[in-house]
Amino acid sequence: MTTVVTIETSTAVAPSRGPRGLVWVMLRVHRWALWFWVLLVAVGAGALLFVHGPGTDAAWSEYRAMGCDSPEVGQACDYSGPAISRLGLANSLGGLLNFVPLLAAAWAGGALIGRELENGTAQLAWAQSVSPARWLAAKLAVPAALLVAGTTLLTLLHRLAWSSAAPLRSIVPWREWYDDDIFLANGTLATAHALLGLAVGALAGLLLRRALPALAAAAVGLLVLTQALGSLRPYLWPVETLTQKGMYPPYTGMVLDDGALTSTGARVEDPLCINDTKCLADHDIVGFYRDYHPSSHFWPLQLVETGIVLAVVALAVLAAFRLLRRRTGAAV
Repeated sequence: MTTVVTIETSTAVAPSRGPRGLVWVMLRVHRWALWFWVLLVAVGAGALLFVHGPGTDAAWSEYRAMGCDSPEVGQACDYSGPAISRLGLANSLGGLLNFVPLLAAAWAGGALIGRELENGTAQLAWAQSVSPARWLAAKLAVPAALLVAGTTLLTLLHRLAWSSAAPLRSIVPWREWYDDDIFLANGTLATAHALLGLAVGALAGLLLRRALPALAAAAVGLLVLTQALGSLRPYLWPVETLTQKGMYPPYTGMVLDDGALTSTGARVEDPLCINDTKCLADHDIVGFYRDYHPSSHFWPLQLVETGIVLAVVALAVLAAFRLLRRRTGAAV
């Protein structure tokens, strides 16, 4: 007698393992941009670590060997040795942080938003139980997290390299703390500008819905915004004033204005007659003034400008969501 054994098999499909959802899809679609960002951060970090350690040490040793370790060195002192050349190259690579906002704007406008709207892949995602609002939120949140992580790391390393090179800056012509690229890379502004680039790019992509026009508009829009914000920087915090009789006070810090002072304390245009007693008396000039920001104003200026940039970021993101809602209606 044969016994028939029936084995019941479940028709349920076992859930697939591994990452799923919008985040995973986005990382997979834009994996080349992700790898480029990882490579950029790695190169910048390596260059800044070199500046912080062996690069600065080798350059300092080279200067000391040439007798150039004094502020009163002569014209014959050579500052073009191989060690300082390598240090300058590494410092330039470390300055890649300054190009991140422009790269983020161009990528967000062209590939992240503009291309997907142009090719119809965004509309396909919206038809598959992904609302436009969730789609845009993922498009902004994932790159924002990666940008914050990468720029924060590079900013910390840039500050480390900047502080380690302080002895060299005292004897060799070097960029000052208030120069645009140094000011951006040494504080919170680097991360804020990267987020600004992302937000401006996303808004440009939603407005134009075509990759190349959105890429160009995002890049131009970001440059205009950053130039406008940078022009406000000297006026975001009260300046300090130095005065001196007979000649100008020392030239120090971020200078905003200087000129001559009359006996009544009024500020007038410099008559250009320093050391000419009669000329100074004829113009009633008793001294000179100079308005400036000392290095102690770095963080007040940095934080105030960061707050303004983040406010612009919030407005751009809000405008992007409202524009998407207007174009997609109740689906958002």
